[in-house]
Amino acid sequence: MENKSGVYRTTKKDGSVYYRSSLTYKRKHISLGSFSNEDDATKAYREGREILDNASLRFSEYGSGLLSYEKAVILFNFRDNGIYFHNPIYVFKTHFSYYLTKDDIYTFDLDDLFYYASHKLMRRGGHLFVSDYGMQISILSRYGIQPFAVSGRDYEFRNGDPYDLRYANVICKNPYHGVRIVTKNGIPMYRAMIHYNGDTIIGTYKTALEAAIAYNKAVDLLKKQGYSKNYNINYIEGLGPKDYAEIYAGIAVSKSILSFSASRNPRNS
Repeated sequence: MENKSGVYRTTKKDGSVYYRSSLTYKRKHISLGSFSNEDDATKAYREGREILDNASLRFSEYGSGLLSYEKAVILFNFRDNGIYFHNPIYVFKTHFSYYLTKDDIYTFDLDDLFYYASHKLMRRGGHLFVSDYGMQISILSRYGIQPFAVSGRDYEFRNGDPYDLRYANVICKNPYHGVRIVTKNGIPMYRAMIHYNGDTIIGTYKTALEAAIAYNKAVDLLKKQGYSKNYNINYIEGLGPKDYAEIYAGIAVSKSILSFSASRNPRNS
């Protein structure tokens, strides 16, 4: 039953009691969370009402309380912008911020607003991803960057801020599978690599395009020789079939790729 403070007393399957706090604002019923005792649930309700009803309370001045910081962000945005998102997003005139934690605040273009409103941003091992159709999708893919690309080598931030994920700030230096940027005699080069029985160098090339095509060629050769691993293929944008075929035919790959025999690969025995 709900009391005057917007608190529900309820029980778990094991019979233990806990309290749920919620409120209604602009005809929207909003859950504020679950608490072990009625006093905390009531305080959370009052905090929620204070955020929504006190227009003089600014988001930048908010500290912390019984409400989760994520929920506080959601309430401030709903109050100020009139849109309720389930994710901790605050919308500004030219961009929006996603509050992964109180201290980890990412900036995105407004074009991405409804994507992140419906996809929860997560981080593991320094990588940012969302869950989509049961799969973990790196958000780097939205910038044409490979999922396990290295910052500073394969991509960089124009203003040096890795939390600023607006498209104009993210520079993709290497969009291809199996290609790494290396330096040879002080000159940037592109090394194509592929994994079979360990990492294998396909070759080093003057351009990323050549390295990407060399990688594709190595994949084709391994598959023809019976290697069963599913490799991603590089899509070469802006290159016609004839030009692609000419580069593909003339590109050199390592002897280890050419001489590979599936019969010597224990995975295919």
